[in-house]
Order: sequence, then structure tokens, then C-alpha cells
Amino acid sequence: MTVRPDRAEFVRLAAEHGVVPVYREVLSDLHTPLSVYARLAGQGPSFLLESAEHGERWGRYSFVGIDPFLVLHGRDGQVTWEGTPPAAAADASGPLDALAKVTEALSAPSLLDVPLHGGAVGYLGYDAVREVERIPDTGRDELGLPDVTMLFPRHVVALDHLRQVLTVVTNVVVDAVDAADLEAAYDAAVQATDAVVAQLSDAPTALPAAEPPDADVRPADVPSNLELGGYQRMVEAVKEYVAAGDTFQTVVSQRFSVPTEASAFDVYRVLRVINPSPYLYLLDLGPVGGPDRDVPTQIVGSSPEALVQVQGRHVETWPIAGTRPRGETPAEDRQHEQDLLADAKERAEHVMLVDLARNDLGRVCDVGSVRVDDLMHVERYSHVMHLVSSVTGTLEDGLGPVDVLRAVFPAGTVSGAPKVRAMEIIDELEPTRRGPYAGAIGYVDFAGNLDTCITIRTVVLQAGQAHVQAGAGIVADSRPDAEERETRSKAGAVLAAVRAAEALTAPGQED
Repeated sequence: MTVRPDRAEFVRLAAEHGVVPVYREVLSDLHTPLSVYARLAGQGPSFLLESAEHGERWGRYSFVGIDPFLVLHGRDGQVTWEGTPPAAAADASGPLDALAKVTEALSAPSLLDVPLHGGAVGYLGYDAVREVERIPDTGRDELGLPDVTMLFPRHVVALDHLRQVLTVVTNVVVDAVDAADLEAAYDAAVQATDAVVAQLSDAPTALPAAEPPDADVRPADVPSNLELGGYQRMVEAVKEYVAAGDTFQTVVSQRFSVPTEASAFDVYRVLRVINPSPYLYLLDLGPVGGPDRDVPTQIVGSSPEALVQVQGRHVETWPIAGTRPRGETPAEDRQHEQDLLADAKERAEHVMLVDLARNDLGRVCDVGSVRVDDLMHVERYSHVMHLVSSVTGTLEDGLGPVDVLRAVFPAGTVSGAPKVRAMEIIDELEPTRRGPYAGAIGYVDFAGNLDTCITIRTVVLQAGQAHVQAGAGIVADSRPDAEERETRSKAGAVLAAVRAAEALTAPGQED
């Protein structure tokens, strides 16, 4: 196994960059993303990222990150760190500014042909919007989570499912090393990389065989954070605002909570089977939640909806609005597609959100570069199909990925239009802070690229409770009972994964 770069190249790169990755490639034919995560995680904050393209084909890459050398937390505009950040972060005006300054200071050379080998991975909660817009903050904080938590992993393992190669990366922070000690730092990174490879070569962690989960299980009568009838009263209130001309659409939500003993790992195992999506994630954040900020918390999700991507100067977002269930037969599937494309209400709401996305990108992209490349095509996922459009632009000189994140956050599909007025209405009507729900999960890498999804179809696991939040877009002709059923259906799909994870048993070992 050849280590890259060599010692001399490492010393040269260290003079030009804030981080230099040291890595080896090994065959991955005996590894899966789950087995890699099971062998490496458990000693601190970590993550697992996967993708199922259109919910039907597994994506090329999966990523596991462990042993963060730095963790950024943001609460109410204030920044705290685990670890020592670069000096550039000292004058940061808030969590997003700190994220931008640190990822810029920790620039890395493009040595690896994988999308992610180092950077900041984590979540931006919905309530971080108050760093972007002046929105009231009157809801109770029941989860006690930071508005922002981003992990900077020392080790990243990238699985390339096409080449059947596993790349083990150790990120060396150059600022933390004296120039005279660079060669010693290189040797230490090689040893650390070899230690991860050896850990992957150890006897496999036991993952007991289990029956496939039942995707049709739907928990009944799950309590929410609203009083009986509360959600339908919220719908009626939004409709009054629509009639008054305050808003065209506002997305109001409710949070469902159930006790559980299921592990985050088992919930993830089930969710990726019953609801494979373009964005699959398990974030183990460590002790960050609760009233004393010391409750271990994990976020597990299967989001179908990208928020925004930045690759170099190319910016792209994909508004999703309009849904039909998958058909039982190919003919029924085609009929549902035709019904969706012919639905005037669904099309009108979708166009409204496409216009909102164009306006958002127009704030950070070159004049005249923003365009709709693909308007209202149907994408199929495991259980549903959606209307999806693609909106692209060219990033303005002098701006970076965090500027793009500011411009689009939060998504119009989980807030409404006009966005700021919709968020004011949400704060007025919803009794609790949203926390991670309706925010963003993803990464900003050390090369200036960004890939984020909207935090939906997601469960927060904390103190023996599973919290799942879901919303519906309310317009003039919304029916309160139907909108509440929609939120319960969306949340039920994720709560079903929690229940199925609790029931994971080996064949023949049932009680």
C-alpha cells in the first residue's frame, strides 16, 4: 500500500495550505459503509453519509468521519469550540461567519479523486435563520441543541463503490505544527492512517442477521408538541393570513415524540432499507443537548431534497414540490405521474418555489447567470414521486460556499413565500423551536465546495426519546384535516423505522 503524498511533497504542500491530507487506498470488496462505521465509530463524535440516487440506485461514494480535531457550536449567534480554531476565527461575527473563515483558512490541495476528504460536516438548525434574517424567537427550546454543530474530522474513510476502493485519509492541520516538525508530523499521520487501516482489518464487528424491516408499520396515536386540534387551528390561522395577502404559502409543522431504546445505528440500518434517498446520514454529535447541554444526541435521516450544492463556481438547487405515491404496477405508476403533471394546484405551488429559488441564487450569482435548466420533471423515490426542477447559477467573484448557504437558507419548501413573512408566521404559531428540522445537513469541504440537504424525514435521538417533525405547505384552499394527515404520514414513515429498529431480531430468535 502506497502512502500519498510522500514526505517531500507533504512538506512542500504544507507551505501552501492550511491542511494536507495523508492517505492510503485499499480494496473495499470486503467492506460496507455500515461495517466501516461499526468498526471505527463509538469513541466520540462521528458521521456516516450515503446516497441512493432518486431513491433507486446507490450512489458511488459513502463517507465515514471520526476523531474530529475541531468542533464548532453556535447558539443564539455565539460561537464555542471544541479544540483550537485557526486564528482567522477570532473575529468571527457568528457561527456562519466562523464556518466560512475556518474552512477558508484550512484550505487543502486537491490530491484525491473523491468528493469529500476533509472539511466541516454537520447540521445547521432552522433556528440559525436568525443569523441571516431578523425573525422573532418566541418558541420554547425543548431539545436544547446548538443552532449549528459542525465536525472537522481528523480521519475520513471514503468508499468508492464503483472502483471497489476504500481511501483512508488523515488530515494534518499545518498551523498546529512547527515548521521544524513537519517531517515528524508526516510520520505521525502515516502511523495514524495505518492504525485506521489496521482497525478495518480486525475481526469484523458482529452485526447480527435480522429479518428485513416491515416498511408498512405506522405507529398510531403518536403524541405531538401541540394540544388536541392544535395543528388544524394553525392551518386555519395561516389561511387567514393568505386571505389577508400576508403570504402565498406557509409551512407549519408539528413534532412527534416517542420513547425508544433503539440505537441510532439500528435506526439508520432500517431507514436506509425502507426509505433510501439521495441524502442518508447518521450524525453522532456527542453530549450537546438538553437543558444542561450534556445529553448525547444523534441525528439520523433520509432526506429526498437537496438544499444547495456548490462545485467551484457552479451553484445548483433543486426545488421539490408536488407529490404522488408510487403505483403498485408500472401502469399505475405512469397514471400517478400523469395526474401529478396535470394538477394545476401542484404546478402553481411548484412554480412559486422555483421563482423563490431563482431569487435566492440571484443574491450571490453573476447577473444573468441564474436559469432554470429543467422545469418540473418527475423523479421517483422508494415510496413517492415528486415534481423537481433544477435552478443553476455562477457564483459571483469574492463569494464562497457559506455565502450561498446564507442566501438560500432556509429552503422555501419548509418555510413558505414570501419567505421572511412566512417565517414570522411560523414563529407566531409553532409553540417550540424547530431545532434541526427544516434546516440543513451536509458539508463544506476544504476545497470550497458545499453539498447540503434539507433536514426532513429525520429523527433526533436524545435521552431515550425519538423526535420526528413534519410539516405541510398551507395555501388558500388547504383542508385542515388533510394537512394534518399529511404531517402524520410524513412523520410516520420515520417513526416506523424507529419501531422496526427496536424489533430487529435474528431469524429464529423471536420471543
